[in-house]
Amino acid sequence: MTDTLANHYRSIIQELGEDPDREGLVDTPVRAAKAMQFLTRGYTQSLEEIINGAVFTSDTDEMVLVKDIELYSMCEHHLLPFIGKCHIAYMPSGKVLGLSKFARIVDMFARRMQIQENLTRQIADAVQQVTGAAGVAVVIEARHLCMMMRGVEKQNSSMTSSVMLGAFRDKSSTRQEFLTLVNNR
Repeated sequence: MTDTLANHYRSIIQELGEDPDREGLVDTPVRAAKAMQFLTRGYTQSLEEIINGAVFTSDTDEMVLVKDIELYSMCEHHLLPFIGKCHIAYMPSGKVLGLSKFARIVDMFARRMQIQENLTRQIADAVQQVTGAAGVAVVIEARHLCMMMRGVEKQNSSMTSSVMLGAFRDKSSTRQEFLTLVNNR
């Protein structure tokens, strides 16, 4: 796959009016192909693979919050990055998830071409599926290079998206506790 992608990048470089054989660009098509494969590696991962059995029995039924998980994703509309952080909370219902698995879930879905709104939903649904939690909440705050580098070129804009499932959707006090904890810096 790397060779095919590299050939496409070579063609793109040529179509932009550059010489893909000049010194600084000779290896660029292969480097760009490898970078794109890395940036979209989420397509080759599965939830079962990244969880790897790290779901444990627990009597805990109070909110668990993991804040400030870095994320790097690719806007499906312009193939430009969006960069931000993800906050995930859940209300365990007999099972808890290993801490590093939250970051792995975020990475798996973030490393695909998509929009932030869908990424937020995918993460929430995955945590719900794996844990069977009484509720799941996910908030993503991100800056989109498609908004910053092209088009309107607004450098200080950011986007926040959220998904609330179960207790976080049904109980305003649970939702408010989550939002207070996320905003408590």
